[in-house]
Amino acid sequence: MDEPASTAKGRSRVDGMRNMEPAERRSAICRATGLNQEDERILSGADILPIQLANGMIENVVGKFELPMGVATNFVVNGKDYLVPMAVEEPSVVAAASYMAKIARGQGGFTAASDRPIMRAQIQVLRISDPFGARQRLLEEKQRLIDKANTRDPVLVELGGGCRDVEVHVFESTPVGPMVVMHILVDVRDAMGANTVNTMAEALAPDVEAIAGGTVRLRILSNLADLRLVRAKVELDPAVLDTATLKGTDVARGIEEACALAIIDPYRAATHNKGIMNGIDPVVVATGNDWRAIEAGAHSYAARSGRYSSLTRWEVATSGKLVGSIELPLALGLVGGATKTHPSAQAAIKLMDVGSAGELAEVTAAVGLAQNMAALRALATEGIQKGHMTLHARNIAILAGATGMEVDRVAGELAALGDVTVGRAKELLKSGSDQ
Repeated sequence: MDEPASTAKGRSRVDGMRNMEPAERRSAICRATGLNQEDERILSGADILPIQLANGMIENVVGKFELPMGVATNFVVNGKDYLVPMAVEEPSVVAAASYMAKIARGQGGFTAASDRPIMRAQIQVLRISDPFGARQRLLEEKQRLIDKANTRDPVLVELGGGCRDVEVHVFESTPVGPMVVMHILVDVRDAMGANTVNTMAEALAPDVEAIAGGTVRLRILSNLADLRLVRAKVELDPAVLDTATLKGTDVARGIEEACALAIIDPYRAATHNKGIMNGIDPVVVATGNDWRAIEAGAHSYAARSGRYSSLTRWEVATSGKLVGSIELPLALGLVGGATKTHPSAQAAIKLMDVGSAGELAEVTAAVGLAQNMAALRALATEGIQKGHMTLHARNIAILAGATGMEVDRVAGELAALGDVTVGRAKELLKSGSDQ
């Protein structure tokens, strides 16, 4: 049974969202989370980013580009309710995540955990005659290098972060000869961390060059944040997966078997993981984080074994429960960059009510897992197109010229006919106007 709507702060169940107008949804979300009228205005997106501010954020600004902002409901992660802002243009993403979260919340929701926010920067050293000797010399100077790195950001150190360790990797044979690559491992706290680790790497470059006896070339972070992993999990009784035509046990088995193909086959894994990122990227964009970095980290992590594979695992346990899990790097921040510059990003963070970068990453991973569950459930039952095309029908109706209440009427008729085309939409639009 659905829970009653609540205005308590943090509640993620907001009944009737689907049937509300955008302004009504904003008001309902703000009531549920305790946001004020100014927050509600910012979430509307209307003239929120002044052109002067946009001009200061990137180069050669000519205007602004907007995406629809939706809110995924029903999420419970580690026992806490979340409403999740998602900036995305693709139909079905927000609805699918919300529906899977609704199923999961009745089973206790998602659990998640995150590693310390450790980011890497690499310092590449070339033209070395004794690469293994250079490695030893660098490791002997490890503490001095760590101490010097930490002088570049005393505020970070005061906050409990800073450079924590040094690794040195040797590549004996490369297209340009032997190479030594030193990694600095930095706890960046609630930042994404790119500027911090890049600054430290630049500062250490002369010392590394002198110690190693070679020539330093690159000094830059790695987006494969494999020490900044996030994990999320959900466990479901098969009964909650029952459909009108299938038993939940069959659906659970179908999800497990669909995931198995993504584990072994990179062709399927690419599409499987794209579906995961359908959930993750919109949260990253909405909160002003670097979605290109998140994409790069996720896909490189998926290929860490040397073969590209699934970021999730779905298994039917001996208890009969369907168990889904995800693990991937998520270098998200709450401070710095657009997260602190863009008013909509600040409002999105406030809406989510997250207190740390780790918490933001944990919720984001849960959204990715929910999105994956939605896709695999559809593939294991009615096929992906039925639900997707039902929502896509709205776009087709608009493209055919429908406005206002006509959009829902034409979209509904397109979906019922199973012919989601512009031509048919124009016919339905015309027949409606003739009545």
